[in-house]
Amino acid sequence: MSTQDFYDRRAGILLHPTSLPSGVLDRDVERWLGLLAGAGFSVWQVLPLGEPKGGLSPYQCISAFAMNPALLTDFPPLDKTVPGYIEFCTSNHSWLYDYALFRVLKQMFDDAPWFEWPDEWKYRQPHAMQRAFDEFKDYIAELSWEQFQLYDRWRQIKHRANAKSIRLFGDIPLFVAHDSVDVWAHPEQFLLDENGMMTVVAGVPPDYYSATGQRWGNPHYNWDVMRQENYAWWLERIDHHLQEFDMLRIDHFRGLESAWVINADCETAVDGHWEEMPGDELLAKIHEDAGHLPIVAEDLGIITPEVTALRRKYHLPGMSVLQFGFDEHADNPHKPQNIKQDMVVYTGTHDNDTTKGWFNASPEDVKKYILQTLNIEQHAGQINDSSADLVVDKLIDNAMNSQASLCMIPMQDCLHLGTEARMNTPGTIEDNWQWSFRWEQIYDEMAADLRLIIETANRLVK
Repeated sequence: MSTQDFYDRRAGILLHPTSLPSGVLDRDVERWLGLLAGAGFSVWQVLPLGEPKGGLSPYQCISAFAMNPALLTDFPPLDKTVPGYIEFCTSNHSWLYDYALFRVLKQMFDDAPWFEWPDEWKYRQPHAMQRAFDEFKDYIAELSWEQFQLYDRWRQIKHRANAKSIRLFGDIPLFVAHDSVDVWAHPEQFLLDENGMMTVVAGVPPDYYSATGQRWGNPHYNWDVMRQENYAWWLERIDHHLQEFDMLRIDHFRGLESAWVINADCETAVDGHWEEMPGDELLAKIHEDAGHLPIVAEDLGIITPEVTALRRKYHLPGMSVLQFGFDEHADNPHKPQNIKQDMVVYTGTHDNDTTKGWFNASPEDVKKYILQTLNIEQHAGQINDSSADLVVDKLIDNAMNSQASLCMIPMQDCLHLGTEARMNTPGTIEDNWQWSFRWEQIYDEMAADLRLIIETANRLVK
């Protein structure tokens, strides 16, 4: 996909596969793609497809490459003669073997983190690695087969989506989990001590979401080592995902320019500092390797001129979220009139409340300001559920008619759902990542209604 193609006017829906009625990549996907195409949407955005570590968050996975086995529950028996299987294992050997062995050892050590394993496994001593392979080679083959089935299914989905002129839009977390195969297999690429423990952790300072910031607890990269290795791990990671998706979002893009560095012994993210990162050098290498950069920069939060300059240097669209646009600052980049072509506009993201939930939870004076700004009349001075539905409609309309090259609407907003359908609340660990819709929620005229909105906004791809 060329840079010029990136700036075609398109509309898409944000929906993670776990939010499909079945929660897996089964026949629901065919019906889902049909709904998207019928409504005129030409982009399907998902969250990271990796295997969550412990909980359900797709942003804390055990591998930066492997897909989540829970996305496909019906695997045929292992058959090494199936076309493509051996080729898949060979071409993905750099991460597949380590992933499978990591899964085996996790099970063997009762899911303890790798940095608590006995030294021979923790430090990957050759005799221990060979012994594990010999003892568990059948299980390792099963896990490799599982990954092949997942990738083959996703390849089929991508083929069918593209045939309907629908692009698949993926998501890459900037950081990886400490207890992941990536850190276990390449500890030298991360800032760890001699025991494999983190010396500093990643996060963000206090912001809109949290007064104490967010202490994510991910390790920071050892960029000196990555530079010496010509950023090989990053290049492989990007190439791997560009085979799965037509375009990618880099989560927490600002961390490529400067990242918030927190001492590992700090319990919150308040006591940290910004540290410059080699994002310019890395993006230059990715561009050189891939030949193009179909990448969206998630540039929400505290954004400096340096971050914006880095994004624009590589012609990467940024993000605007309409829910953030209701304040007294005329230059707020999230206000519809300030959104430019080099942006992807959202009513809200997976980290926001749904638009209806956001409006209903707003103080009364803010609700009145929102209604006034959107030119929504208050019938008899009453603010009610009908007002919230009108706000959802207005925000979708404003997003569609903005100058942004791409307009993304969370499925929850298409369905006018409230806080009960929220996907994630940053800084919390309970009740996240669990929402899914039901087919009976799709009313008969929904596709036609959405198609008219998309067509009127000149976002219908012919």
